[in-house]
Amino acid sequence: MLLLLSLHLLLFFAGAITNFVILERSEGPLYWLLFLLLLCFFVGHSAQIRFCCSRLLPTPPYSLHLGFYTWQMALDLTRSKALQHRAENFLPGGVDSPVRAFRAVGGDPPFVSSAEGAYLTDADGNRYIDLFGSWGPMLLGHAFPPAVAAIREAAGRSASFGASTADEANLAELVQQCFPSIEKLRFVSSGTEACMSAIRLARGFTGRPFVIKFEGCYHGHADALLVKAGSGVATFGIPGSAGVPNETVMHTLALPYNDLAAVEAVFASHPDLIACVILEPVVGNAGTIAPQPGYLKALREITKKNGALLIFDEVMTGFRLAPGGAQELFGFASGDDAPDLTTLGKIVGGGLPVGVFGGRAEIMDYLAPLGPVYQAGTLSGNPLAMAAGIATIEYLLIHQETIYPQLEATTAAIANGVARLAAEQGIGLTTNRVGSMCTWFFTPNPVTDFSTASLSDTAAFARFHRAMLEQGIWLPPSQFEAAFVSTTITQPEISAILAAASEALKEVAR
Repeated sequence: MLLLLSLHLLLFFAGAITNFVILERSEGPLYWLLFLLLLCFFVGHSAQIRFCCSRLLPTPPYSLHLGFYTWQMALDLTRSKALQHRAENFLPGGVDSPVRAFRAVGGDPPFVSSAEGAYLTDADGNRYIDLFGSWGPMLLGHAFPPAVAAIREAAGRSASFGASTADEANLAELVQQCFPSIEKLRFVSSGTEACMSAIRLARGFTGRPFVIKFEGCYHGHADALLVKAGSGVATFGIPGSAGVPNETVMHTLALPYNDLAAVEAVFASHPDLIACVILEPVVGNAGTIAPQPGYLKALREITKKNGALLIFDEVMTGFRLAPGGAQELFGFASGDDAPDLTTLGKIVGGGLPVGVFGGRAEIMDYLAPLGPVYQAGTLSGNPLAMAAGIATIEYLLIHQETIYPQLEATTAAIANGVARLAAEQGIGLTTNRVGSMCTWFFTPNPVTDFSTASLSDTAAFARFHRAMLEQGIWLPPSQFEAAFVSTTITQPEISAILAAASEALKEVAR
């Protein structure tokens, strides 16, 4: 950066010296012509320097303030815009998942061409520090070398068999080592499939129809779970989804998160009818929302007392908050307080499509071929996903003593740093963080459930998101999604993120 800036100034002063020489030897009109050319260079050449920097510097966009002269990146998304327009001819909205369309934050979504470590590179050559991590899986950064090597080796033996492989049990053993509450498990291809299957199993095991979920918690797009859901449902401000009949969701009871009285009231009004309670132990799909002290333990007691199962959806939190996820972090890994069933995804497959549902052996044995609850999947236990998962989880277990303290310190520095900068600008901001998940809610009030999260100033978040993106920091494009930090974000990236936030919050404050 300093080298390029110095070169810029050197060229300017060299031109000025040349101008002086010509002034001594030439007529006035030539001087004024050269003066105008130099002025154009001074004002406009910064865009050319920015263009080079976005490709050469490890951390792309910057703002430099030199008196009256501000040199700032203007994001060039020419190629991404063309790709978006082309995609719209084939894909609804040009995307395969709605939040990617940037409708909640405005602007044009960059099209990613590659990623490595903490950085994404788009089709125009712009590089970004990644703070959404493929929505959670990239705990160890993009293109994690052991996972890449494992995938390549597995692919050489075939991408799929449709038959059992040893690696399914190998990865299952690693999962069980991290989650003692999971006595048996089954692999599927997504978190949606895992949650859908866990609820079917809970209903089959208990013989009961009703399911309790919580407002703002997202458990995938299965019909019965799209009731007051988080993630894209919250992002687009819709209560559910068209195409889901009332009869499909009539047995789904959506309650406020962190409200024990509501849970007790529903159990009292539906005696012996509730099959399970499913929740994100730390909400990530309405932004990061932590459980209140005693909340998870009380849910465990209520479900046990009423003969219902407790399901922890740890698709986001599993392996991220600790090797054993939220269960380990909050002391529910084993024993009487452990959940009956757990769902996993994202990190467990090393970034490849995979999901897991598992729990007590007596419940899991209700699955076919041993029991009456049917579940199947052609690509379940896919060998590429198993290989990537083994490489990732083995690394986490070996290096857990350094990985999780590092993630804690890094995320705290980023989250608290942005909060401090917002306070300096007089911006009402609530920062929620658990481990390496965090959200900056643009509201001055505490956020403890979806109703308080929904009071956030989404327009202010959109301005913040756009300003950060312009400076090379890619946040999740929704106020109601958690940011995720990877181990590849270190001090240079922290400094760049906070420098960008300082400028972005000035934009928000205007």
